[in-house]
Amino acid sequence: MNPAERIEELRRLIRHHEERYYVLADPEIADAEFDALMKELERLETGNPALITDDSPTRRVGGRAEAHFEAVDHAQVMLSLDNAYSEEELRAFDDRVRRGLAENSVVPASVPYVAELKIDGLSIALTFENGVIVRGATRGDGVRGEDVTSNVRAIRAIPLRLKADELAPQARMEVRGEVYLSRKSFERMNQEREDAGEPIFQNPRNAAAGTMRNLDPALVARRGLSAFFYQLVSDAAPGSHGETLEQLRAWGLPVEQHWQRCEGIEALLAFVHEWGEKRRALDFDTDGVVIKVDSVAQRAALGTTSKFPRWAIAFKFPAEQKTTLLRKIEVNVGRTGAVTPFAVLEPIFIAGSTVSMATLHNADDLARKDIREGDTVLVEKAGDVIPRVIGPVLSRRPPDAQPWQMPDTCPRCGAALHRPEGEVVWRCENTSCPAKLQRGLEHFAARSAMNIEGLGESLVAQLLDGRLVKDYADIYSLSADTLAGLTSVSVRTDGKEIQRRFGEKNAAKVIAQIERSKTNELWRLIYGLGIRHVGERGAQVLAQAFGSMDALMAAKIDDLQDTHEIGPVLAESVRNWLDEPRNRGLVDRLRDAGLRMEVPPEERIARAAPGPLKGRTYVVTGTLDAMTREAAVEAIERLGGKVAGSVSKKTTAVIVGADAGTKAAKARDLGIPILDETGFLELLNDIGRAG
Repeated sequence: MNPAERIEELRRLIRHHEERYYVLADPEIADAEFDALMKELERLETGNPALITDDSPTRRVGGRAEAHFEAVDHAQVMLSLDNAYSEEELRAFDDRVRRGLAENSVVPASVPYVAELKIDGLSIALTFENGVIVRGATRGDGVRGEDVTSNVRAIRAIPLRLKADELAPQARMEVRGEVYLSRKSFERMNQEREDAGEPIFQNPRNAAAGTMRNLDPALVARRGLSAFFYQLVSDAAPGSHGETLEQLRAWGLPVEQHWQRCEGIEALLAFVHEWGEKRRALDFDTDGVVIKVDSVAQRAALGTTSKFPRWAIAFKFPAEQKTTLLRKIEVNVGRTGAVTPFAVLEPIFIAGSTVSMATLHNADDLARKDIREGDTVLVEKAGDVIPRVIGPVLSRRPPDAQPWQMPDTCPRCGAALHRPEGEVVWRCENTSCPAKLQRGLEHFAARSAMNIEGLGESLVAQLLDGRLVKDYADIYSLSADTLAGLTSVSVRTDGKEIQRRFGEKNAAKVIAQIERSKTNELWRLIYGLGIRHVGERGAQVLAQAFGSMDALMAAKIDDLQDTHEIGPVLAESVRNWLDEPRNRGLVDRLRDAGLRMEVPPEERIARAAPGPLKGRTYVVTGTLDAMTREAAVEAIERLGGKVAGSVSKKTTAVIVGADAGTKAAKARDLGIPILDETGFLELLNDIGRAG
């Protein structure tokens, strides 16, 4: 077999096993065998570069991160769905459909529908030409979306080439579906972010949306996104929705398997009631059921409104809520010094797991809801994932319950807490605070930063308790003998304490990881330092733009602000961190320890011109749905705009999400424009269309 024949054979085998693993969840070979096939293909393609094609499995993640996303047109408008929240509303939908299909005033007794689980993810549209993927785009405003092809190619559940054994794909067609994050992947990713001292995503949907808007395909690949597909935009589409789902599946596209043909409203209601409880056992989040008229001809007869198709509706499951006792309100200190309250609850089983702690967001939100220790509180899982306290049950409040007050001092170091003007978060400003240092060390060693495997929460706590480290540089002075002698105490289920020694073997592994981390890319070090507002992408941009730590440390505030994707807030944060003498001393010690401080010239990307939002200042308030507030701030600063914490006459506009507070009211008083989330997304799309 010559190299061309073997390469084609390997591609066929790899595509087959990717489908078995990522789509069917039924692998046929071990991971090591799959890796061997991939390595052989990589070796053959390296030796025969003329045989490399864009649909090769080796091309899923390659090249540099994109500088920005281009705006692209959809083949047809991507409409939203109207919602139903009760059996009565669902029956009303069925009645409208049957009357809309009435002929000669005869209303059909029943209509064939297809019911599908509603995937709580991010809408995506893929374009295939002759069976090969050529483009992936977000929904955007429904008419135009963002070209995220490089990110789509990094999702292993999505085939780069469709199977065409019996049902040959059309020359050009668009396939639509949802990109989502499984619960397992979501929990793993949030644990990594929490370990790194980063804000966690509120739910898998926000995490999926934030990931797809990331400019680095390698990050998309690491986070483990998946996808389901349910629509085909093509002149040669089948005559029913059920047949479309079967055809998509035959082409090798992942289709959620629990869909069902339902004859009439009673069958639909039975499906909805069945999955209202069964959904807890799924590995992905579903917040409802999507119901569609099965017949394409009947859909055409029913038509659409300006926003919704008349032949489809989304039934939304109610969020599960339960009451429990709020035992105590405590506060947590993050790596940036942010001090936030959380609820310690009487354990309660809700939405598939036992909950004993829940977020209280911030002191203002807690005071507004008047939540007190000793209250019976209503708890729900936001997006069926993040536990949060909705509010107190006032009729069951103890007579001696007192309003909760934010502590004046840090619970870990005793330093006075401060609340910067215009912010809702209280902070400990003590640079030596052990809580900040612990979270900072965990972040520095996290996989997304310096990637020092084994240097996790438990070991960091032992190092601090033994006064073996006082900053990040001390990590590089540790010895295997020192680590080996550390001991920890755990408690068995019977209450007996067990003392464990870290040991020589574990110590050698950690020291090897610490030594290896010295060769990490510069951006990992910048990110690991924990500079406020600097995420992974910001660190990558800074490293590429300035090329060395020395150049970055010498950069003036204007140099930072003129860097594409670095806005005023981020630039000021970086400059303030670099101006602190102790931080400069830390960088010097890390350099002396042998850490890499430069980017090879061939890897550098030149700095671009200032972004289109330069000179504009925005305030973001409330809870956004399609993205986290951090993602919104990042988007504004990436385009050159400034994000402020308070509203003033200099504010360009206020971006308002759900549960917005006084900032929205102040904007109205000052006559400052207010953008809801839809308006904000339209602003981003307009900028994308303008290039």
